[in-house]
Amino acid sequence: MDDRRGQSGPRDSQAGNQRVTQPRSDSADRPTRLPVSVVVLAKNEEINIVRCVDALAWADEVVVVDDASTDATVASAERSGARVVNHPFESFAGQRNWALDHAGLRNEWVLMLDADEVSTAEFAEEIGRAIESAGPQVVGFRMCRKTMLDGVWLKYSDGFPVWIMRLVRRGRARFEDSGHGEVPVPEVDGELGTIRTPFIHEAFSRGMDDWWMRHVRYAGREAANERGQDGCGSAIAVFSLDASRRRRGLRTLARRIPARGAIRFFYQYVLRGGFLDGATGLRYCRMMACYESMIAIRKSEPSPVDHDRGN
Repeated sequence: MDDRRGQSGPRDSQAGNQRVTQPRSDSADRPTRLPVSVVVLAKNEEINIVRCVDALAWADEVVVVDDASTDATVASAERSGARVVNHPFESFAGQRNWALDHAGLRNEWVLMLDADEVSTAEFAEEIGRAIESAGPQVVGFRMCRKTMLDGVWLKYSDGFPVWIMRLVRRGRARFEDSGHGEVPVPEVDGELGTIRTPFIHEAFSRGMDDWWMRHVRYAGREAANERGQDGCGSAIAVFSLDASRRRRGLRTLARRIPARGAIRFFYQYVLRGGFLDGATGLRYCRMMACYESMIAIRKSEPSPVDHDRGN
């Protein structure tokens, strides 16, 4: 059963006003840590990994699942107190599910983060309250994040809050792939609660060139996924009361209309109020419109099967 009471937005606080926890240590304060294992996905994240791990001092265990990094990610994570395991990355959901099954996690509750995401003290405090009061029917929690660009919170441009399942009871919930990413809130056998206090997403911490290169790859994966799903899904979901289903319905609708880049810009910048984020919001909305156009262009390319038939 889906607990939709959490669909109301988190409190409106600026990222700079939130307290980031102090670095982890193996001192005598271990009993005060929350019984949570945090899994951090990483590959060549030396720019981000120390900040991410140090902000998790409140957690009993931090495990970095690394995909053969060639920079200082592993050494930096270990110096900050994390345990590092290596596993080849195939997909976000696949990597998270692998960690649940094979990373030797010692706690019932598992929080999933990426290396460019940062916990805050308020976020940790709400997790503590949530897992302490969770009944046996609760198998996980949806939460949201504040995406930052040049120190500006993209509150409206990024559609905040976007609910994603990231805290799960081990053995009771699984993650599900979708395109280059994952289903934000997959179907589960049980109830989902809501963590209203957001964590921070420093999506541009590795520079704008890196962001564009990643999204060129993502566009190819999304195009392949859409080719495989043409005719599937229902745009009627745009009228759903559930925010996650509504977003899936919008994606289904977007696949079927022309000029999707321009339409995404209009949706994010005008309808969702991206203009309220100022010049930074305008830049971000234009970038996402370009990304949407890239998906459409890649989708129009012949598929690998078509190439094979032509040979």
